Amino acid sequence: MFCIKADIPGELNEIDDELKAIYHSKDTVCFYIFKSRDLRNQFIEDTKTMNKTKRDEIYKQYLI
Repeated sequence: MFCIKADIPGELNEIDDELKAIYHSKDTVCFYIFKSRDLRNQFIEDTKTMNKTKRDEIYKQYLI
């Protein structure tokens, strides 16, 4: 396990973990937040192997 000390905003800590998808690159950590566990799981399936730019575009569809 790798742990990186960070000052995570309280709002993110209050969100149920099953509503978050967390991805990282060499210099960024992204938290994608969903209204339901099913939407989160579908997003993870839909964005397998995608880079951040493409994943961000797909995420916009989940905000509707």
